Amino acid sequence: MNTTNFTEENDTMTKKEQDKKLDQILVDLRASDDKLVAHALKSLEAHGNAKAIKPLAKRLMEPLSDKNRADLIELICSLKDSSARVELMDVIGDDFFLPIRNEMLTAVWNMKVDFSDYVAEFVEIAVKGDFMEALECLTIIENLEGPFIEEDILESQLHLKNYLESTEPKDAQKAHLISEIAIRIKDINQQLMD
Repeated sequence: MNTTNFTEENDTMTKKEQDKKLDQILVDLRASDDKLVAHALKSLEAHGNAKAIKPLAKRLMEPLSDKNRADLIELICSLKDSSARVELMDVIGDDFFLPIRNEMLTAVWNMKVDFSDYVAEFVEIAVKGDFMEALECLTIIENLEGPFIEEDILESQLHLKNYLESTEPKDAQKAHLISEIAIRIKDINQQLMD
């Protein structure tokens, strides 16, 4: 599957025609026929936009052939359209999509899009989530380039402080990951202060 850039506007199609085309692709995406789903995924490379993120995530939660599942995840991972960030973060933050959160977090660090604006959200997911979510978030946070906003770093520090002060038992492996995140947040904060 090729690297994709969800189209923001296609000069040869009107907005109404684009929406109609996308709607048909999304209908095909929900099909039980593997070939139709594969064709829909291929069509999304050329005709998709950020509105396709949630339907893709919903489809990922349903039974799919291994090939279609891999292609769907690869499609999300290959996005380069920065407008997809908001939609993807909505999916990641929605408890409905909790069963596929790890896959969505993996997509974030594979995408060629900057998620620095969401550093606090990734810290929160790491401290509240399980070991794998913390691992994915650590990978994301380590690869964020910034620039960062002071308020986001302060919010991140608050999430880390709440985690440390919590009396709930802590998994040693996850605690190690959280300490790595704390070091990265401290480094970012130091850079902001310099």
